[in-house]
Amino acid sequence: MQQESIQINHNNYILETGKWAKQADGSVILKWGDMVLMANATIAPDAKEGLDFFPLTVEYREKFYATGRIPGGFFKREARPTEREVLTSRLTDRPIRPLFPENYHNELQIFVTLLSADGVTPSQVHAITAASAALMITGAPFSGPVAGVQIGRINNQYILFPTIEQLAQSDINLVLAGTKTAVTMIEGFANEVSEKDMIDAVHFGHDEIKKLCILQEKFQQKAGKPLKEHAAPEDTTELRNEIAPAAQGKIKDALTAPNKQERSEKVDEAKKSIIKELEEKWKSRFEDDSELKLTLSKAKTIIDQIEVDIVRDQIFDQGLRVDGRKLDEIRDITIETNVLPKAHGSSVFTRGETQSLGVVTLATANSAQILDDVEGESKQNFFLHYNFPPFSVGEVRRYAGPGRREIGHGKLAENALRGVLPDQNKFPYVIRIVSEILESNGSSSMATVCSGSLSLMDAGVPISGAVAGIAMGLITKGDKFAVLSDIAGIEDHFGDMDFKVAGTTKGITAFQLDLKVNGISTEIMDKALSQAKEGRMHILGIMQKAIDAPRSELSPNAPRLISIRIDKERIGELIGPGGKNIKMLTEKSGAEIMIDETGMVTIASVNADAANKAKKMIELQFEEAEIDKIYEGKVKRIADFGAFIEIIPGKDGLCHISKLSDQRVEKVSDVLKEGDTVKVKVIGIDKMGKISLSIKDV
Repeated sequence: MQQESIQINHNNYILETGKWAKQADGSVILKWGDMVLMANATIAPDAKEGLDFFPLTVEYREKFYATGRIPGGFFKREARPTEREVLTSRLTDRPIRPLFPENYHNELQIFVTLLSADGVTPSQVHAITAASAALMITGAPFSGPVAGVQIGRINNQYILFPTIEQLAQSDINLVLAGTKTAVTMIEGFANEVSEKDMIDAVHFGHDEIKKLCILQEKFQQKAGKPLKEHAAPEDTTELRNEIAPAAQGKIKDALTAPNKQERSEKVDEAKKSIIKELEEKWKSRFEDDSELKLTLSKAKTIIDQIEVDIVRDQIFDQGLRVDGRKLDEIRDITIETNVLPKAHGSSVFTRGETQSLGVVTLATANSAQILDDVEGESKQNFFLHYNFPPFSVGEVRRYAGPGRREIGHGKLAENALRGVLPDQNKFPYVIRIVSEILESNGSSSMATVCSGSLSLMDAGVPISGAVAGIAMGLITKGDKFAVLSDIAGIEDHFGDMDFKVAGTTKGITAFQLDLKVNGISTEIMDKALSQAKEGRMHILGIMQKAIDAPRSELSPNAPRLISIRIDKERIGELIGPGGKNIKMLTEKSGAEIMIDETGMVTIASVNADAANKAKKMIELQFEEAEIDKIYEGKVKRIADFGAFIEIIPGKDGLCHISKLSDQRVEKVSDVLKEGDTVKVKVIGIDKMGKISLSIKDV
């Protein structure tokens, strides 16, 4: 067994290999305190023919036994991946994928498993480091190491690997991944913090990343396998020189089409035309038909690269993008609100050829999302679902529901909006936002942030401020760089960076960075954040013209919620035997009544009168008698010495015979009978809570 370790937060951070899962190409156990992760990397021996992409798959799984729990549900075993597992798989994949050669096409699977969790510190970010360490010892052509860290901030102090409790108090929650030289991925959210604070957090995190990268390098020296051979990229310079003169003109002309659909069609036509001409030209050159097909396949790849070069060169040479915009120019924006009559809040946000329909639904606590993770069950009162159907990009394909990309985009938008939501005690609704992407040409997740913010305001949710999002791009050429605002799909595909920033007028609420290059400088990040802020303010200004504040009234279709608190020791009283009392209150008021274990009672009804009626009934039931207060009571029982009169539902007192009248009363039944309604005054309450009443003193 080989092992390497360093100290982090007073605990040994250990990488070890050689004991478990020895048939994987690289198997690493990562230990830190009571947390144990296993990462296994397995590589197919040969490249898969016909692939033009890197077939990497990353799977992250959490075992319930990691915290001594048995999964819920009928089957009592871990089933399909949870949302958190999907998000962690994406988080691990993103910084690793760009560190392989473009021509590497061997299938590679990384499997990271949480075997033990301390229940105190989140374990997900460590999957990045564990996966990288496993790759480092496989002998694969991996330009690592890469490591992941999580950063929190409390009272302006940055914290490495904060606990779950510390994260709840943090105004910044960032996951960073990077190499020794640069940060390559960022994912996180914040409470409206400044651009400077965000950059400071990134610098703090990168200093810690360097230590984990050095740890992996030492580990590789002890346990690494020799570098595996893989095919070197073929030199196609001669072929490109032959193709380029004719191809460049046709591709350049096709790229001038004004909109995405037309441009895609013209580019496809141009490429087909070029290939057809080359096929005619090369028929006599190649006697073997298979050799001709192989050369044409290489030509297609070269033509695709020519398209990339034209788009990128135009940005540097002319300062113009494919759609004619300047580098910092935002596409035209249109906004509609209250577009769906029965929805609680709705909006359509259109920016260029990207369009999101945002829909808000408000519900009671019964609709909260129940999460069952290794730490235990929890409830989520706000969630956002993002849908990306094929028609949004003009495609026909099978749609099997949300995939990893949709879950990731939805979570990013959800995090961007979470920080402006009202306190649950003041606005006790469960809030669901759905973003239906109706059109897409770049940055549909940021359009979701905008449509989600607008639909919350349309629903009358008292958010603290509007939130807008923008996606930034990057084109590099040697030492030169150009930062692009509001990138379209082609710029995302051909560019070097996808940098999403969401926030309010006060500051940043969510942040995501993915790179195709090996890192960016502080100068580039400063420029991107500054330009993103300008773009965000521009978008927020347009949103404000459409709706400048949350509506003062909730939609008439939304339930009215009223919350009151009772003593938790008296919860059983409200429910009654077999639920008898709460059923009676529901039937008489017409409202839905829910109670939690703390004694918080939530009353829900679309009809405000019904909700208020239920509240009054509960308040009466739990009202405490007050000395000297006059009540209208009902005679419940007659005794020789007086009458028992109910003054509050379920609470009665004794009116002694001497207190029934100013005149002498011989028999109680002479002046009262059961069922009579009389006014009484509370004249005493003893230590046992027994109430003395008087009719005479009213």
